[in-house]
Amino acid sequence: MTTVVWWAVPFIIIWVIGLLAARADWGGAHVNWLDGWTRILCRCLHGLKQQSLPLPETGGAIVIANHVSGVDPLLLIAASQRPLRFLIAREQYQRFGLQWLFRAAGCIPVDRSGRPEQSLREALAALRHGEIIALFPHGKIHLDHDPPRPIKAGFARLAAWAQVPVTAVRIDGVKAQGSVLLAPWVPDNVQLTHTVLSTADEATLLTAAKMAIEVPRHQSEHT
Repeated sequence: MTTVVWWAVPFIIIWVIGLLAARADWGGAHVNWLDGWTRILCRCLHGLKQQSLPLPETGGAIVIANHVSGVDPLLLIAASQRPLRFLIAREQYQRFGLQWLFRAAGCIPVDRSGRPEQSLREALAALRHGEIIALFPHGKIHLDHDPPRPIKAGFARLAAWAQVPVTAVRIDGVKAQGSVLLAPWVPDNVQLTHTVLSTADEATLLTAAKMAIEVPRHQSEHT
């Protein structure tokens, strides 16, 4: 019995530290401790400064970003004071050993080969319920030197239907670009540049979003 208790002590300490570092309420301590460790990881290993995305305190909103590695969702979570519900490909959602985590985090699986409109309906309901939807409109990892790839218009339609603001985030400084599993553990110095986009019409929003997430930080500062 004593041995079991001593084995449990490190896990309790990890859990408590995670809860103390958490800033967003994901629905309970069983998930919130992961929020805390996500923030610790992004600050200590990726140099992410204490910053918050310009999101409303209440009500729905959409966050979009460029997608360069597997650490990108963690960076967005660490920069948000509210939970983010990510739209992710169904094949990623069903990865062995990770489905419980995606379900607990409220991720919405997207069936890209079947009926993606189902995920849009679920995302729209979440926005109208006052939640924040996050997604990567390139649809997959897309690096600056890759051939041009159009961004998907789903987020623009959601913004128009739900009448919610869109925050576009440009992620720079990730060293393990292109990597999914390795990137969270490679030290670097990440910078997030955010822009609140005007939800005028779909075409204007798509153009503004493409500029905000595709233009490197050093270029945008001189334009």
